[in-house]
Parts: sequence; structure tokens; C-alpha cells
Amino acid sequence: MQTAVFFHAHPDDEALLTAGTMAMLAAEGHRVVLVVATAGERGLADMPHGDELGAARMNELYASAARLGCARVVRLGYGDSGLGADGGMAEDRPDNAFIDADLEEAAQRLAAILKEETAELLTIYDPAGGYGHPDHVMVHRVGARAAEIAGTPILLEATVNRDPLLKGIRLAARFYPKLDVRAFESAYSAGSDITHRINVRKHAKAKRAAMSAHATQATGGDGDRTLGAMLRIPAPIFRYVFGTEWYVRRGLPPGTRLRHPFDQPS
Repeated sequence: MQTAVFFHAHPDDEALLTAGTMAMLAAEGHRVVLVVATAGERGLADMPHGDELGAARMNELYASAARLGCARVVRLGYGDSGLGADGGMAEDRPDNAFIDADLEEAAQRLAAILKEETAELLTIYDPAGGYGHPDHVMVHRVGARAAEIAGTPILLEATVNRDPLLKGIRLAARFYPKLDVRAFESAYSAGSDITHRINVRKHAKAKRAAMSAHATQATGGDGDRTLGAMLRIPAPIFRYVFGTEWYVRRGLPPGTRLRHPFDQPS
């Protein structure tokens, strides 16, 4: 048995990017620990921003973690930084906003968990924070430093293969001209940079259950929510579309292709 710590910014992030991997490792008998930086109290939802929303989202996180087989859930205690109208940093963020945290202090908090758990693996996000949310970028920075402090041997950046994503978005832009393709050209990771392609189709049911746990994030706002749309996909198509999870491990030889989080290059 080995221990893997999955570090995320907000409740529901784990369901979207790493849930299949978490369920797979738990099913194999490994110890899976989920750490979130914030309670997501400033996320888009039908509920107003604040402690009530944060409490609801943490309860959803516990339900998601249970469905994935997590052994432990930890919240670092920072405030959700929120998003500005332009998708960047919000000006009215709380005093304890994660993006304003001292990098070294936050990294030490996470490193303490890694040491306590004797973790062999930590997942964070790619340098772009996936689609660029400031809290996600901070997860990358804090997690990378924490792994360095704790001496965690495997550091994986949870990401998405940008290449097929861009193809699909460019095709959609033909029918929806207002769709900003440029916003996705630097999001996530190029296929050539991805070192791990994890087949999680056997755990698609658990991944879908984890997504379903985050009910507050399936509604709210003027348009259709991404999570709500994903949950309406028929099960066979869901298993195909969400059956692979991607990671980048820096420092490996070019062209490395691994199939399991704990695999080592030959």
C-alpha cells in the first residue's frame, strides 16, 4: 500500500480532474488523501456567497470523497479567492484569500500533511492552473514547493490534453462565433508534454457519483453549468469521454508514456 495525496483548490475540482484516478488507487488498496485549499464559499451557485455555501460545499466534498474511497479529507483553511468579472482576480476577495497567502507558509501546511502521511505521490495542477483560475495557479505553486519541502518523490500535474480539446472548440466556434478559441490555446497541457494517460473507465461510475455529489455546482448563473451538462451525458458516452485522466511529471525523458500514477520510467 502506498499513499497518494490529491491537492485541489475547491470542492468539486477533485471530481472533474482526478476522481477516476482516486477511485482506482483506492480500489487497489492504496491510501487516498484529499486536500482542498478552500471551502469554495465564493463559487457560482444558487446560494449566496459566504459560510453557508462553504459549509454546503464541504458536505458535498465529504460525500464525493466517500464515493471515491478516500481515507481522509483535509481543508487547509484558506478563503476562496473567487473570480473577477473578466475571469481574473476578484477585487473583493476575503482577507484570507488563498491567492494572497504567504507561499512558504501555505506550502509548509501542506508539507506537514505529506510528512504525516508519508506520501509517495502528490497531485497538483499544471502551471496554468488548467483554465487559469487564480486559486488553481496557486495550487500549482504551493504544491510544488510542498513536495520539495517534504521530499515527496512523485509530483504529478493533473491536466487535460489540450490538442483534442482545441479541435473540438474550433469546430464548435464555427457554429458559435462568440466562442473565444484563443482563451483555450494556453489552457491545460499539450499532448506532447503529457507523461501519464490513466485509463479510468472501470471507475467511471464512481467518477460520475463524485460529480453528482456536488449539487450546488450543477446549477446557478445565467447559462448551463458545465457540471450539470456532464451529468446529463448517457453513461456509455460518459465512460468514453471521461475514461482517461492526464498528468504531467516534470523531468522525465521526452516521449515518456506511463499508465499508472506510481509507474516509473524504464
